[in-house]
Amino acid sequence: MIRRIDLRGSVPADYREIVPRADLDVDAAVELVRPICEAVRTRGEAAIRELSQRFDGVAPERLRVPREALERALGELDPAVRAGLEESIARLRRTCEAELEHDVSTSLGAGATVTHRLVPVRRVGLYAPGGLAPLVSSVVMNVVPAQVAGVASIALASSPRKTPFGSFGAGLPAPTILAACALLGVDEVYAVGGAQAIAMFAYGAGECERVDLVTGPGNIYTVAAKRLLKGRVGIDAEAGPTEIAILADDTADAAYVAADLVSQAEHDPRAASVLVTDSLRLADDVEAELDKQVHATRHTDRIRAALGGQQSGIVLVDDLEQGLDVVNAYAAEHLEIQTADATEVAARVSNAGAVFVGPFSPVSLGDYCAGSNHVLPTAGCACHSSGLSVRSFLKAVHVVDYSREALAEVSDHVVALAEAEDLPGHGEAVKLRFSS
Repeated sequence: MIRRIDLRGSVPADYREIVPRADLDVDAAVELVRPICEAVRTRGEAAIRELSQRFDGVAPERLRVPREALERALGELDPAVRAGLEESIARLRRTCEAELEHDVSTSLGAGATVTHRLVPVRRVGLYAPGGLAPLVSSVVMNVVPAQVAGVASIALASSPRKTPFGSFGAGLPAPTILAACALLGVDEVYAVGGAQAIAMFAYGAGECERVDLVTGPGNIYTVAAKRLLKGRVGIDAEAGPTEIAILADDTADAAYVAADLVSQAEHDPRAASVLVTDSLRLADDVEAELDKQVHATRHTDRIRAALGGQQSGIVLVDDLEQGLDVVNAYAAEHLEIQTADATEVAARVSNAGAVFVGPFSPVSLGDYCAGSNHVLPTAGCACHSSGLSVRSFLKAVHVVDYSREALAEVSDHVVALAEAEDLPGHGEAVKLRFSS
């Protein structure tokens, strides 16, 4: 079901060329979504309806979800699901508030200050996937940090569904997604999915005013649209199909490891599940557990496709030192450490979207109620990018405030540096202020 890569006794020049990785050609996908985005730019709502019919099998009469539908969805929400959402919101809000930074002013002498001011993005478009699995948790993960950052205008989009929702008929996002929006006080919600949703946010269409920033995970076409429209609109990251890596030794419980690999594989046939271990016994036991657990789960075909794909595998290493080299090269979206001294080992991880320490910190916890954010960089981007947070919704602005005397103190330096760059006008702009 899952392939093996044996690195024992070898030290590749670049582990990044060896680790399992999906063959996701985002550049090719960009060319596929280019006409979609152009259609939304030029024809707006009409194009979105046509694209929704083509890709989702339903064309909503009105793209914006009526407030009454949001309220009804919340009223009909399973109490257990509501309690779970409320706990998830509360925990994430606490961590977001704790990481919220404040303005910092630096005095560089009498009459000379520079203030590092944090300003929330004016308007954001948030995307919650609603295809194979309606990710109600992604509503929480997008909305809460935006609210804590102080974003004044929040819009959210998710795919329309063919299943009717009461008297509102077909063409609305999943009721759980609508309920989560209502619970969070977000009433600007659009029944638009995929690349056309990203284009709607970037260009504006119908009732949806263009936004300044788009965040949220999605499939390869959503990722491609974000790449194509970056610059026209800000993006958080190219967060594509999910992935999990587990670094484990012979102290790990094979059933736990297998269950966690399965938990991410059930997202998508393109999802990646990777085990890195120095224990041949554990590798054998995990394979046996996978056979047992996958057979018993609901989404067997989807999980088998993900585990059997080239993006998944069991990587055998000589020891944990080599294992750390492998997982740091892989730069997983989610990385679990299930080893002896897991806390010490986790402290040596430099590349991961989020790290889960020990046998009782599964990725599923982070997906819902850990208080961390599950919108994380994928496809190795964790070596240079971070997950969604309050910072994602804030801009830093330097406010420079100098008096005449403070400018005079550095004026000669400004003039000298301007001359060195052959930009005499820069120097004159300073000298002019001190001419008689």
